[in-house]
Amino acid sequence: MPDDDSSAEYPSAEYPTYLATGPRVGIRPIVYGDGERFTALARASVDLHHPWLAMPTTGTAWEAFYDGLDGPHREGFVICETVTGEPAGFININNIARGRFQCGAVGYGAFAPSAGRGYMSEGMGLVLRHAFGPLGLHRLEANIQPGNERSLALVKRHGFRLEGFSPDFLFIDGAWRDHERWAITSDGSPAAGLR
Repeated sequence: MPDDDSSAEYPSAEYPTYLATGPRVGIRPIVYGDGERFTALARASVDLHHPWLAMPTTGTAWEAFYDGLDGPHREGFVICETVTGEPAGFININNIARGRFQCGAVGYGAFAPSAGRGYMSEGMGLVLRHAFGPLGLHRLEANIQPGNERSLALVKRHGFRLEGFSPDFLFIDGAWRDHERWAITSDGSPAAGLR
C-alpha cells in the first residue's frame, strides 16, 4: 500500500454497507481498502491525538493494524459521514472475551478534518448498539489517560462509569501511561434502549 497522500475515489463499491446509521454517520467494518485513506487522515490527525493515541500513519503500520483485526477477539469499525462516505474516525472493540465474560475494550480516534462535529459521539452510540445487540456483548471498557478531556467527555456522554485507576497501564508515545478505567454494561447503556 502506498504511503503517499494520493487516494482513489472514495467511497467506492469495494466498501461494505453500513451496519447501522444515524442522522449523520454510519458504521461499517474496517476493510483493507481503507488503508490509504485511513493513513492519510491519521497523518493529518497526529497533533490532535498526541500523546493520547498513535494511529497507523504508514503502509507498514496499517498492515499491522489491519492484521490485528483478523480473528474473533477484535472488531474494527470506521465511522463515515453518510452523505459523502468520508471517514470521520474509527472505533475498535479489542480483547473480546466470550463465555461468562462477554466483554471487550473500546479504542477509538477521530480524524482531524471531522473533529468537533459530534460524529464520534453519534458513531459511539451506533457501536454500542451493535456491540450490545448483534455482537451479544454485555460489557465494554474504555481505558483513558486522565488528561484526555475529549475522550473522557465522550464516554461520560454515553453512560460509562468510572471504575478505577491503573498506573503505568499502557505504553504510549515512549512511556508507560496511567489510565482511568471506565465501563458500561448492556443493561446500563442508553444505547441499549436503541434511542
